[in-house]
Amino acid sequence: MHIEPGVVDGAKLMLSYGTALAVFGYTAKLAWSTLRQDGAVPLGIRSLIAAALVFCFFEVFPHYPVGVSEVHLIFGSTLFLIFGAAPAAIGLAAGLLLQGLFFASWDLPQYGMNVTTLLVPLMALSALARRIVPANTAYKDVKYSQCLALSAAYQGGVVAWVAFWAIYGQGAGAANLAQIASFGAAYMAVVLIEPVVDLMVLGAVKTLDRMRDSLVFQRRLYHVPALVRH
Repeated sequence: MHIEPGVVDGAKLMLSYGTALAVFGYTAKLAWSTLRQDGAVPLGIRSLIAAALVFCFFEVFPHYPVGVSEVHLIFGSTLFLIFGAAPAAIGLAAGLLLQGLFFASWDLPQYGMNVTTLLVPLMALSALARRIVPANTAYKDVKYSQCLALSAAYQGGVVAWVAFWAIYGQGAGAANLAQIASFGAAYMAVVLIEPVVDLMVLGAVKTLDRMRDSLVFQRRLYHVPALVRH
């Protein structure tokens, strides 16, 4: 998902800088919490792996321009379940920036919009996970219905933010709304794929029990919170 150049331009870009600063601030809060809980090394390792994966999602995996943006396989819920909210957020922001710096410099003016569009839905997904995944359930044991809800929340959030930026930049004319609708219809098809990918990845994780205390994965992937166990 990349907002096409020219959809929002001029002075209107200032709003995207403000929203980007807000999501970076909240990401820093998440990172500080993870740092205190797990330490700097696990946070760094997970963030680096997440950034490398996001770069591949954007640059290597198939992606197509549709309407006002592009359709990508981002796997936001997968990153969240495997690495946690802070590494997933850092990975999304860093992977997007790396792509812009080295392969798509024309996207850099849209970076504030794109990073906002990726991170705000991730933060909403994190809040939703606390509501729909029981506290005594490790993430490796989530059900398909829970994966579907998390994926739908993330992808729906992405579509909503793309629609916001497009209407903010170009207005609510019929042609613009048609472009937004075509993008939304194409992008929500990802919801059919991501939960299956989540379950495949989580199924593979279950076979790697020796990795349950690895620095690579977030603790909630294999463990339930201590207060629940006792």
